[in-house]
Amino acid sequence: MHRPPATFQVDGTAIRTRRKDLGLSRDDCAARAGISGPYLSQLETGARRDMRPPTYARLRTVLRVPADDERLLAPFEEPTREEPHARHEGAPQQDGQ
Repeated sequence: MHRPPATFQVDGTAIRTRRKDLGLSRDDCAARAGISGPYLSQLETGARRDMRPPTYARLRTVLRVPADDERLLAPFEEPTREEPHARHEGAPQQDGQ
């Protein structure tokens, strides 16, 4: 059985652009999606990025984005790894190195 992710990472700029393309005010869009205006504002500005699946589905419905369309999701970013003991150029050497 397929389980949805615990949260979706959303792209606030994509949400704002789609909302404006549909001519919806922030408060009207939020009310239709069953969320608060301040929460939608935080999503659009990137202050918040995580949405639970039911909330994301409601917002996606209001914005007329099909379930298989990922335009409201944040692009996947590969986590960066730093070598824990890597010597960076210009870093002073410790005695014994």
